[in-house]
Amino acid sequence: MTSTVPASLTRTADGSALQAVFLDMDGTLVDTEGFWWDVEAAVFRELGHELDESWRDIVVGGPMARSAGYLIEATGADITLPELTTLLNDRFEERIDDGVPLMPGAARLLAELSEHAVPTALVSASHRRIIDRVLCSLGADHFTLTVAGDEVPRTKPHPDPYLLAARRVGADPARCAVVEDTATGVAAAEAAGCRVVAVPSLAPIAPADGRVVVGSLEEVDLRFLRALITGMD
Repeated sequence: MTSTVPASLTRTADGSALQAVFLDMDGTLVDTEGFWWDVEAAVFRELGHELDESWRDIVVGGPMARSAGYLIEATGADITLPELTTLLNDRFEERIDDGVPLMPGAARLLAELSEHAVPTALVSASHRRIIDRVLCSLGADHFTLTVAGDEVPRTKPHPDPYLLAARRVGADPARCAVVEDTATGVAAAEAAGCRVVAVPSLAPIAPADGRVVVGSLEEVDLRFLRALITGMD
């Protein structure tokens, strides 16, 4: 595959071909997947419906429109998708008003990527208003750019968010490492042609060609990510 990235990005000083690192947000960098479910359950309870716990795996990691739409259909709640989307985002913002807990290893990994000036993007299916609030806990200075789910025509599981991130940092997707926690996010990254590190949060993810599965971000560092890319050569 011919790369169109600037020569300065093609290889680092140690010969690594890693050009950029893209990270999911909810469940990957911050421990908020459970927050979303709690908010959804509370909102639907107020609407007179109890959510079935089995639906949790269906809506986790998905874009707001898909998750909210599924829950409306499953419950028959008398609320429109735009109304529910606004309500869920409002309630989630209230929930994280005092900050969000970071996943183990997240702060260390972000600091290491910043220290070595690795182009790093936050790529999330969450809306911009939510990302900007969470960045107060993560530190916006750690990211070269951020991509929100409401800023692309098609969000995860489509490849668009990761292709956009690669284009904006001037990188070849095949030379980008992606860290994700859900099957939806993994599908998006792999469809974009990126190499994937899966750190499952709520549902298991199986290893596959071009994909490494680990138990925690504590197992992921810059050397690990560089090896993920150079290992395909």
